[in-house]
Amino acid sequence: MDRSSWETEVRLVWTLAAREIQDVLRDWRLVVPILLLTFVFPILSNLTAQATFRFFARFQGYVIAERVFPFLLMTVGFFPITFSLVIALESFVGEKERKSLEPLLATPLSDRQLYLGKVFSSLIPPLTASFLGMGSYLIGLSLLGLWSPPPSLVVQMFALSTGEAMVMVSGAVVVSSRTTSVRAANLLASFIILPMAFLVVAAAYLMLWGEYLGLWLLVGGLLDVGLLLLRTGMHLFNREDLLGREIDWPRLRRVWRTFRHHLLADWWPLEREQEATSSRHHWLGRLARLYVRAVPAALRRSLPALSVVGAAVPLGLLIGWQVAAWHPLPLTLGDLTSAFTGLSPLLILQNNLRALTVGTTLGTVSFGSLAVVPLLVTSGLAAYLGAQAVWSGYAPWFLLALLAPHGLLELPAVALWCAAAVRLGAVVAAPPPGMRWGEAWLQALADLLKIAVAVAVPLLIVAALIEASITPAVAGWMLGTYGR
Repeated sequence: MDRSSWETEVRLVWTLAAREIQDVLRDWRLVVPILLLTFVFPILSNLTAQATFRFFARFQGYVIAERVFPFLLMTVGFFPITFSLVIALESFVGEKERKSLEPLLATPLSDRQLYLGKVFSSLIPPLTASFLGMGSYLIGLSLLGLWSPPPSLVVQMFALSTGEAMVMVSGAVVVSSRTTSVRAANLLASFIILPMAFLVVAAAYLMLWGEYLGLWLLVGGLLDVGLLLLRTGMHLFNREDLLGREIDWPRLRRVWRTFRHHLLADWWPLEREQEATSSRHHWLGRLARLYVRAVPAALRRSLPALSVVGAAVPLGLLIGWQVAAWHPLPLTLGDLTSAFTGLSPLLILQNNLRALTVGTTLGTVSFGSLAVVPLLVTSGLAAYLGAQAVWSGYAPWFLLALLAPHGLLELPAVALWCAAAVRLGAVVAAPPPGMRWGEAWLQALADLLKIAVAVAVPLLIVAALIEASITPAVAGWMLGTYGR
């Protein structure tokens, strides 16, 4: 895109956003609550800060009092942002119910320009109110002489509010463009409000403990999720589909047929291709096609996600090594070997499958970003134990001898499962060309099941048997030979 076309696109997007912002400012039912939260709530927060400071000062708790001030600053910025849901949820479906959407869609704006204009018009008013509220709160504290925050903390709080607003607005506009009524959009808004409430609680916990590095990680995660939601919405938005959709009927039979096709087409014959007999020869043929055709095809489609998983392994090793440096824990050989004794194969397998299932669930709701958590934990724990063993005076091959028997099978199984889970979450934001996001997600789910059942679970079963039988024997031999 050259400079002139880029300037034209920005001008068209801003023209639509400015029109929408003017419509918002004309509605006093939206303006009055925003103004109250912008200017009245900071005053109440200043009074609360004064009372908190006096209370903790009676018990010499100045550090705790100072940790409350940034928490109230975050709260002052968060409440005006909650009104962004009202504006964003009305962006498409509200205009559709008011019969004002057709003239807007008839404009020469492209789908991307139309969508971005709606996003910015939903983002700018509440974010401006949030910044004004935070600024008035800081001015009040400064005038009262209670607290003067460092500039880095102020930037961090404003960035946190921006990330929260981006996630809430981007998610709400996606909901508004995919639902058929304001009532349905308001019901689905709970899937945005509840996660954001938990994030606010997590941010408050980090503030009270002074973990401001963790807050920067939280800000980065919010901005990433906001951009992913924005990209997802632009990819899914289609004005013809928006006008033609009246009621969302769940087409379960169609969904099942599509999923069944992606799951079985490469190796299991469908109804029209069923063999007349189910002899052992046919079952062996189906099993051979599963491993020769279906699984390799699923792995090829998961190759981009596998590169993401490959980058997670050194990251987990680095994190584990750094945590070991922060929290040194001298180990003996007996401590290392005891961790691999007394475990049953079933317990080991259950723990691995539970962790991978949780990672898959997290990846599904986070565009695949959290699907690598099991691999991060596995590689991080290995690096942590390795660092502690080395710093305790043992050679690195001691720990390698304890991890290698089962790790050579367990690590590839976890990596392949995590790669399929990453693709399952990410395919919503970037479906393959020529495929709608629903069908792409069903294909990714079918590939995940094929990789998990045909490859990962058998490897994990063998790894669990080795970890429960061979690894304890190796550990006992090392303890008897090199124990001290």
